[in-house]
Amino acid sequence: MFLTMDNFDFNNKSVVVRVDINCPLDPDSGEILDDKRIREVCDTLKELINSEAKVTILAHQSRPGKKDFTSLSEHCKVLSEHLNHEVEFIDELFSRRVRERILNLEPGEAIMLENVRFSSEEVLSDWKKWEGITPKKQGETYFIKKLAPLFNYFINDAFPAAHRAQPSLVGFSYYMPAIAGRLMEKEIKVLSKVRDDPENPCVYSLGGAKADDSIKIMMNVIKKVDKILTSGVVGNIFLIAKGYDLGRENKEIIKNLGLEGEIEKAKKLLEKYGEKILTPVDLALEVDGERVERKVTEKIDKPAYDIGSETIEIYSEVLKEAKTIVANGPAGVFEKEKFSYGTRKLLEAMANSKAFTVIGGGHLSAVAELYGFSDKIDHISTGGGSTLSFLSGERLPVIEVLKMSYEKY
Repeated sequence: MFLTMDNFDFNNKSVVVRVDINCPLDPDSGEILDDKRIREVCDTLKELINSEAKVTILAHQSRPGKKDFTSLSEHCKVLSEHLNHEVEFIDELFSRRVRERILNLEPGEAIMLENVRFSSEEVLSDWKKWEGITPKKQGETYFIKKLAPLFNYFINDAFPAAHRAQPSLVGFSYYMPAIAGRLMEKEIKVLSKVRDDPENPCVYSLGGAKADDSIKIMMNVIKKVDKILTSGVVGNIFLIAKGYDLGRENKEIIKNLGLEGEIEKAKKLLEKYGEKILTPVDLALEVDGERVERKVTEKIDKPAYDIGSETIEIYSEVLKEAKTIVANGPAGVFEKEKFSYGTRKLLEAMANSKAFTVIGGGHLSAVAELYGFSDKIDHISTGGGSTLSFLSGERLPVIEVLKMSYEKY
């Protein structure tokens, strides 16, 4: 259980809202290439503005050392456009000027402060470990102590960062109620349902290169699901675990990704739940720049960059009969046009199914948007690592804090 915005009256109250609007940027111009995350937090902010709250927005963009680590001034402009309401940008975090502006906010006004990761306290390595599940240490940082006295409530709508334990994400809850924003509320409810109590037949489609994450998800949900469709590097690992020879180059790819240890885990899963786990029957190889499909029983001597047509047909039939579908990771190297076929066809099967469909964020959500399937998917998670951690059954610091705040208030 956690507190939601329905539990409080925000009229004339000072509210700090942590959002995650970390966006892909053009490396040359710095222009925002995809503003999906900005659009997703608008419901929470509109509701607060319309209820005459005094709103201060905190967010981050990338992290120190990265090329896209930059100011939030452009994000603020885009957010203002989507809200159809001016959000004032302040290029500082907790100076006297910032504090005075917060204190002088009028009901219905909104401001956005600078990238919270410009503060060294926000990026301390200490926060990589979340031990004891207490926000006290983060709440005692200079950054939080300076700002916390200015607010009545803390609303967390930063689901994509829910697996982080940084001060701006958990520190305010040491001083005031931590409340789930509308996006956070929706993400938790939808992902909890498909993880813990899905309507059957339930099918998980797990692809991409992060096989370790996919195997964690499998181990957590496999008793509740009917079928798991494997593809991408995930599928290749399970094929090797079954004893198929995928050739030197595909083994090298797995080795270079540091995933050799996952083969043994895959073997154990297959031993216990083999009837639930489907693996490709054919693969698309890159031969002299062309797509060449071969059965997994044939010689595989080139990089396998996609699932083959027969596998697509089998998987599509399984998806057609499902009542719940959760997909994470592309079926192949979708960046290469000739090898995007599997990913597109599986997304098409999801979009045309009668199931409740969920995409776990990351690359697959970008592909769904690119090929026009996103409007036909019931829920596309804004998370990447947080979604994977949630579906894997891990404890996420932000969600633990929301639970604690429910018990306290």
